[in-house]
Amino acid sequence: MNLLTEPWLPFRHRDGRIEYRPPSALADPEVLDLALPRADFQGAAWQFLIALLQTAMTPEDTDAWLDRYQIPPSVAALDEALAPFAAAFVLDGDGPRFMQDLDPLEDVKEAPIAGLLIDSPGANGIKNNTDFFVKRGRVETVCPECAALALFTMQINAPAGGAGIRVGLRGGGPLTTLILPEDESKPLWHRLWPNVMPADAVGQPGQTWRPPKADDGKLFFWMTETRISDKKGTEVLPEQVHPLHAFWSMPRRYRLLFDETPGCCDLCGRETSHPVRRLRAKKQGANYDGPWRHPLTPYRRLNPKKLDELPLSSKGQPGGLGYRHWPGLVLEDEAVSGALPARVVTHHLHKYRMVQAARDDGETFEALFRRARLWVFGYDMDNMKPRGWYSVEMPLVGVPEAHQEILRDWVKRFVDLASEFTWTLRNQLKRAWFKRPEDAKGDMSQVDAQFFEATQLAFFKALRMMGETLRDETATPTLSPGIHRQWYLALKHEALSLFDAQAISGPLEGMKMQQLERITSARRYLQAYLNGSGKKIGKTVQTFAQVGSFELSSPTTQRDEESAA
Repeated sequence: MNLLTEPWLPFRHRDGRIEYRPPSALADPEVLDLALPRADFQGAAWQFLIALLQTAMTPEDTDAWLDRYQIPPSVAALDEALAPFAAAFVLDGDGPRFMQDLDPLEDVKEAPIAGLLIDSPGANGIKNNTDFFVKRGRVETVCPECAALALFTMQINAPAGGAGIRVGLRGGGPLTTLILPEDESKPLWHRLWPNVMPADAVGQPGQTWRPPKADDGKLFFWMTETRISDKKGTEVLPEQVHPLHAFWSMPRRYRLLFDETPGCCDLCGRETSHPVRRLRAKKQGANYDGPWRHPLTPYRRLNPKKLDELPLSSKGQPGGLGYRHWPGLVLEDEAVSGALPARVVTHHLHKYRMVQAARDDGETFEALFRRARLWVFGYDMDNMKPRGWYSVEMPLVGVPEAHQEILRDWVKRFVDLASEFTWTLRNQLKRAWFKRPEDAKGDMSQVDAQFFEATQLAFFKALRMMGETLRDETATPTLSPGIHRQWYLALKHEALSLFDAQAISGPLEGMKMQQLERITSARRYLQAYLNGSGKKIGKTVQTFAQVGSFELSSPTTQRDEESAA
């Protein structure tokens, strides 16, 4: 089975039809998306197609990228571009196999194919009978198509697995950020190409660009003798490999075992004549080390003052992803907060200047460069145990480089106010709920998550207006008092609503007087805080209003505005 020529990927077409076709179908204007049976497969399949485009059609520079964006290839032209790499994408057979060990690994025991799925219980979980929620035996038979995607998903996300079991190039369970056009009716090509980088930007320091080839063992590790990391000095550093290797990293050693007994795939439900039920796995695959910066993943420096320390990839965390993470995913701030957005995001924002120059020369560019979205997804891992999968979309606001710092300050001001409101809301809820709130233990993060989710649309609306304000490079940018005030009122409205829903949503009958007093006292404090009343309690709101140049209105007017918010 060859992953470049076989019809193995399910594509969703404009008429709703789902059809299995080769990867080159991405150039068909009638194809809108992929339709994989699992969320992690969907994210991995997008990265697989981006990696293919990046390998077979890397534009020389940003000008060439813009030209290709304007004139997509035909399906036949893409087939022709992919053909030279066919030898590196064979899934079975006696020669090199896609992302598998060149050694048949006949000296190790066979294991169930379910071991390729990140959310399957591990060997210890099965041995200790701790697979309470994610049970063993869910997946025993897998078709070759799903096996290929499970293999790719594991290699690009490989979590910690114990001694000698290597993690992925960008750490276990990394976040991925992709750029999407605002218009969801755009063909898949126009949704993938914004994530392809030109040759003069895709590499890291120390790497030298050269045209990719199928037999390049520094690009596709599985095409040559297996890299083993059984001793010091065998670490894989960025400068030792091809600039595109990050898209095809291979930290784990696997060998798929194809079965001659037909069966039904437990993942996609399709019948298959050569399923995969077992595999062989061995420790000490490629051990990635050094300052890796995968083009599609955001990173951060724990201590921005220590530039000699390696940046860490951003990962999913309990509480989910929301607008409070937006600055770190989009705005580079290595010196202060340590934020290092994905290189594909940073480079895309730099394209705005070139697009504007092209527009000045009379060329027409579509709305991608006016309005784009950021798709953020990835596992939330606790070492080798997945706690969840996150997938969210956010606006991607691009402004002239001269105004990046201003946008960062504005966004920080708005997010900081939301964080302050959340902290106060959480504390007042504890006062309402408990007689001794300082002794109350437990996870209150659901309050934060609800508040940030409830105010997300208001933030993104404010973010759009910030972008529009900063779009004009020559003007002196000022964020209007009205935008500040709308944000303040939205936060205030949701904070009070959440407090009322959480603290006094139950029947008051039978409630003890002491409990009622606690609730009313906590609400009175919260309202004073939100109104900016009092020199000490209201300082946060007063400062925000002063910086935003708007007046905190009278209680009567505020009540009207809260109702309208």
